[in-house]
Amino acid sequence: MWGKVKSFLFEREGRAENESGHSSEELHIAACALLAEAALIDGSYDEEEAARIVDLAQRHLGLDAESAHNLLEEALKRARQAVDVHAFISPLMKNFDHQQRVILVEMLWDVVYADGELHDYEANLMRRVAGLLHISDQESGAARKRVLERTE
Repeated sequence: MWGKVKSFLFEREGRAENESGHSSEELHIAACALLAEAALIDGSYDEEEAARIVDLAQRHLGLDAESAHNLLEEALKRARQAVDVHAFISPLMKNFDHQQRVILVEMLWDVVYADGELHDYEANLMRRVAGLLHISDQESGAARKRVLERTE
C-alpha cells in the first residue's frame, strides 16, 4: 500500500522518485557506473568483467538479463564520460543506507577481482570510493575477504 502511495507522490515523467529527487533508474545507473569504472580503470575491459557486472545487477538490483545489459551499456557510457566518481557517489550517499553502501563496496571488489588480480589503479579506486561512501577500511577489507573466499 505505502509503495503505491509513494510511487504516486514521487512520480515524475514516468519514473518513480524518492524524497531526494533521484529515480530508481538513476540510482541503478550511478551504482552500475561505479562498477563500470572499476572494470575500466586498469585499462583492460573484457567480457568477464561485463558478465560479472550484469550478474551483479541482476542479483542485487533485481533486473532481468536484458535490463541488466542495457543498464551496463548506459553505465559504461557515463563512466567513460565522467571526470571523476563524485557524480556517482552523491546520489548513492543520499539514498543508500550504510549496509547498502557496504554491499556496493563488496560488488566493486567482485568486479575488481573478475580478472583474478588487483591492479594498483583498482586498489586506489577502492580506497577512494570506500572513503567517499563512508565505509571504513575494516568494512571494505571484510567485503574484499568475502569476495576472495567466494572466488577461491
